[in-house]
Amino acid sequence: MVGHLWNTVSRHKSGEPVGTYSVCSAHPMVLEAAIRQAIDDDTYVLIEATSNQVDQFGGYTGMRPADFREKVFAIADANEFARDRIVLGGDHLGPNRWRKEPAEAAMAKAEDLVEAYVAAGYTKIHLDCSMSCAGDPVPAGDDLVAERTARLLRVAEDAAKREGITDDILYVIGTEVPVPGGSAETLGGLTATCPQAARRTLERHRAAFSEFGLDHVWPRIIAMVVQPGVEFDHLQVVDYRHDRTTELRTVLDDQPNLVFEAHSTDYQSSERLDELVGDHWAILKVGPGLTFAMREALFALALIEDELVPTDVRSHLIDVIERRMLARPEYWEGYYDGDPEEQRIARRFSFSDRLRYYWPDPEIEAAVDRLYENLARVSIPLPLISQFLPDQYARVHAGVLAPEPHELVRDKIRDALRPYAAACLPTAVDDRAQLVTTGEALV
Repeated sequence: MVGHLWNTVSRHKSGEPVGTYSVCSAHPMVLEAAIRQAIDDDTYVLIEATSNQVDQFGGYTGMRPADFREKVFAIADANEFARDRIVLGGDHLGPNRWRKEPAEAAMAKAEDLVEAYVAAGYTKIHLDCSMSCAGDPVPAGDDLVAERTARLLRVAEDAAKREGITDDILYVIGTEVPVPGGSAETLGGLTATCPQAARRTLERHRAAFSEFGLDHVWPRIIAMVVQPGVEFDHLQVVDYRHDRTTELRTVLDDQPNLVFEAHSTDYQSSERLDELVGDHWAILKVGPGLTFAMREALFALALIEDELVPTDVRSHLIDVIERRMLARPEYWEGYYDGDPEEQRIARRFSFSDRLRYYWPDPEIEAAVDRLYENLARVSIPLPLISQFLPDQYARVHAGVLAPEPHELVRDKIRDALRPYAAACLPTAVDDRAQLVTTGEALV
């Protein structure tokens, strides 16, 4: 079986400057924006749930893998987007969520996590055993990481066999994995992965897979996560430097099915994204940058609301968010340093966007709903859209975007997606029409 993701990798390995971007968010507005982008580009969409968002216990979203799948499908159905054009992935699947526990306890939960994702039909599985657990050496080291990855791969393959989808599953490996959601501290220097380290990672993983009797799976390992030298923290973005990856980007030249996967590409410029794809980072992950764009749009609408709606019926969204973040500081307190004023700015505006953990809060959801309802009752004057959402105003003025609150927010999110679409799909070709025939039975 040949499918969308395998086709992209095959085209890239054959020399075409194509790739795919992975939407790592559980927010329905972000998911709908991604699906609408795929509709306009006439391509498939790759959506991944991270292990902190969605796990067998519900994660911070309250969703298990099957729940998230159904949520994505429901949004696709509402937008008349075919389900077979959705590739679902599991990101950072491993012991990371339970790394404060002893290794065996954490790995037992990681096995259940991987099994739950595969059983729910996710076909892109990122196995991440890079984090040390309680009692482990720090760092864990290639041998231990590879052995644990092979252990999880065995679980995934067994689950896939039970579900009858063994040939559908594609895998991502790698030990130099950026922290999920961006750096937790202020960045200093950042360097790309050493080429020798990348080669060692490949060798150790392939050897471990062989020891577990999994040699036959190697053709379905389609990507390796290495650090291309990109990252973001609360206040800054480290841009990709093409000149610093000259040797690294040749590491996979002799691997017919492998490309690089880049994490933390949020906030990279269009030019840098183009360079990343051209340099064989054919899978680009983006997450916090999308909810950051959504937050910008919602804050802009809140300021428009202040101009149009009486105080006693306003949503007061920004104030509600601040109050709820102070009441439940567990998602930001260990991340934002500085004095109270610096923390306040970070809570609202930081690139790392810890605010994204709070959108499911019932009080915040109610405030967002009130904001939409208030602005739906009025006709937003075009000068206010121009003032607070100038790019959206240009599209409204051109007649290609409705001046409605939901549409303005979705389009703002798509402003963060459009550079990825341009970098990965330079000709916007329908991937379904050019499926590459291979001897492997792959996704």
